[in-house]
Amino acid sequence: MPMAREVAKRVFAKEFNASTLTYKESEDQFAPAYVLTPTGAKCNRVFIVGTLTEKENVGEEQDTWRARVTDPTGAFVVYASQFSPDAAQALSDIEPPSFVAVIGKPRVFKTQDGEIRVYVRPEAVLPVDTEARDRWVLDAINATADRLIALKAGTDADAKKAEEYYHPDIKEYKEMLLNAAKSLKQMEVSVVSAR
Repeated sequence: MPMAREVAKRVFAKEFNASTLTYKESEDQFAPAYVLTPTGAKCNRVFIVGTLTEKENVGEEQDTWRARVTDPTGAFVVYASQFSPDAAQALSDIEPPSFVAVIGKPRVFKTQDGEIRVYVRPEAVLPVDTEARDRWVLDAINATADRLIALKAGTDADAKKAEEYYHPDIKEYKEMLLNAAKSLKQMEVSVVSAR
């Protein structure tokens, strides 16, 4: 029987980029790998929407696209290669700056100087409109706010694990959410003033 796909979590770039904890829940080689974020999002897959600001084909023998997708809090790094040919093709076709939706797997790697970095390996990349981007920002605000409540309550297992590992500054993440909400208002104002 095929395994059900994990729900793709909505996480802002600032929090995603601060994520360094990865684990599996069993020794089985096919067990899903998770990245746990500082507010307790247990991510096997992520759903992000933002502005494709740059892209570059960094592959030597075959196409490997490296791209940056920005949201109101920072930028995600996205790598698409032969493992996800549809996503790589989409990245080659879409010209920045454009709003895009990306569903993919979070991946962690260690740089030569020992720094831990995260990126998204996309399963799908799609062009979207301003409305879809705004809806995602709102969804990500709500999802993060729910995780902050769980962190404070200390009743959720993933939140407890995140608290013990990261000791996150809840105030910092609340500010991140306020800034993300302000970005929506600023966009509305700029759209209205453009009319």
